[in-house]
Amino acid sequence: MDSNRLQDLQQALQHRSLWDFALAFYAQPGVEQACLTLQDAADVDVCELLLHGWLYCHGLQARREALADISRERAHWQRQFTEPLRHLRRELKPQAAEDEAIDALRRSIKTAELQAERVNLQRWQQWAQASEHVSQRLEEVDDSMQNRSIWLQNRLFFAKFDSASLSGSRVCDGISPALECLASQLDHCKSPR
Repeated sequence: MDSNRLQDLQQALQHRSLWDFALAFYAQPGVEQACLTLQDAADVDVCELLLHGWLYCHGLQARREALADISRERAHWQRQFTEPLRHLRRELKPQAAEDEAIDALRRSIKTAELQAERVNLQRWQQWAQASEHVSQRLEEVDDSMQNRSIWLQNRLFFAKFDSASLSGSRVCDGISPALECLASQLDHCKSPR
């Protein structure tokens, strides 16, 4: 990656952090449900998904070989902190509907879960914008690729599945529309390059 692209990314980061992107992107029509579908049906780390979307909007993508260590580190964070909070919040939902004290507890857990995700996104951002060896971590997105949902699928599933196993699975019924929804919203938030 050339130094101009890195400089552009650094300037863009000053105006729109990964957290800010995540909040705006998640609020787009269909994105929340698509993210939850991918999280629950395909075990996708939504924070990593958001990293890919954020980079894409800046004309960049993470190099696959560079993602291995950071993905393991961030997945560990998710397993240790975010997922237990999410599990507690979901478990309390039926009781919270009938008990005001449990509802308040559930809201507190939701706030803690959101903070755990924010910390995770901040770590992803630090990884992406660290200037040391940036060309080994990031590369420019190939603008000639026509199908953004396939690009996103490849970013999210390259280590877990191949395209043939995804297309043949029953889960694909929910995954494909979710990917298409996210890809269409990414196209709307793409920065001029």
